[in-house]
Amino acid sequence: MIIIQFSCLDNLKWRRHHLSMKIVILDGYTENPGDLSWEGFEKLGELTVYDRTPLDNEAEIIRRMAGAEAVITNKTPLSAKTIESCEKLKYIGVLATGYNVVDCRAAREKGVPVTNIPAYGTEAVGQFAIALLLEICHRIGHHDRAVHEGRWEKCEDFCFWDFPLMELAGKTMGIIGFGRIGQTTGRIAKALGMEVLAYDETESTAGAEIAAYVSREDIFARSDVISLHCPLFTSTEGMINRSSIAKMKDGVIIINNSRGQLIVEQDLADALNSGKVYAAAVDVVSAEPIKSDNPLLKAKNCIITPHISWAPRESRSRLMDIAVNNLKAFIEGKPVNVVN
Repeated sequence: MIIIQFSCLDNLKWRRHHLSMKIVILDGYTENPGDLSWEGFEKLGELTVYDRTPLDNEAEIIRRMAGAEAVITNKTPLSAKTIESCEKLKYIGVLATGYNVVDCRAAREKGVPVTNIPAYGTEAVGQFAIALLLEICHRIGHHDRAVHEGRWEKCEDFCFWDFPLMELAGKTMGIIGFGRIGQTTGRIAKALGMEVLAYDETESTAGAEIAAYVSREDIFARSDVISLHCPLFTSTEGMINRSSIAKMKDGVIIINNSRGQLIVEQDLADALNSGKVYAAAVDVVSAEPIKSDNPLLKAKNCIITPHISWAPRESRSRLMDIAVNNLKAFIEGKPVNVVN
């Protein structure tokens, strides 16, 4: 265990007067579009909330951070220059699990802890992964629109369908990344009658009760459905590519609501268009918001949603509570969820 000590935590006078601290939230709208309350942060200091901050305007980011002791960000990047320019900065909180938007090394050198939200949307993200899969199996949205457009009313038969309809029972789901979210996805898949295989660098007793641990190569070779739930590391970046797809079953289904960079998007698009991959459903892409030239936009049988797996109100409410508690713990001299 690495224990990090920050000099600002020794400033007892500052702790006693923390209610006067200036807290700035740079991009609060996605976390709280109006259905939650910022009250938890308001109790900890003088709060300023910006719905959005231009991601590519470093000067404006610095201006908004000026004088802040605590800065909270979701996707607004905090570069070394930005961090160094904020003279009073003592704390950075990220409203997400991923924290690559912050130059953590620069923050550490300045004695500023960076905290994240390690677990808040486990059930929501697992549920969403299965929702993506079920949409591929039944195309409910498409057929609902077809009925409302009058096609069923005019149909010569008593029913119709435009896509093959699939039953999941008896099929094999391979999950790459078998932590909390992967295991939640696996439990639901198992309840649907699927055989579940899992690959993770760390195997657990809890995971073994849900799935059979196998190699990543076995996942590629044996799965009817592959669902990605792993972090973005050098070892996982681009792991779904031309070479790995070639090892998969013909007609495999790929689900990704983890990190867009896990997939080489052009390679997946080519495999979809050729039919090697029957269908894919992704909630994340390599550059977000999605760019108009992303090859998945024109690929066959590809469902794309705008990074909303995490976004149910219940999930965002947990995120808010953890974010507030992170800052409160820092103020009390017992920081938690520090990533730098």
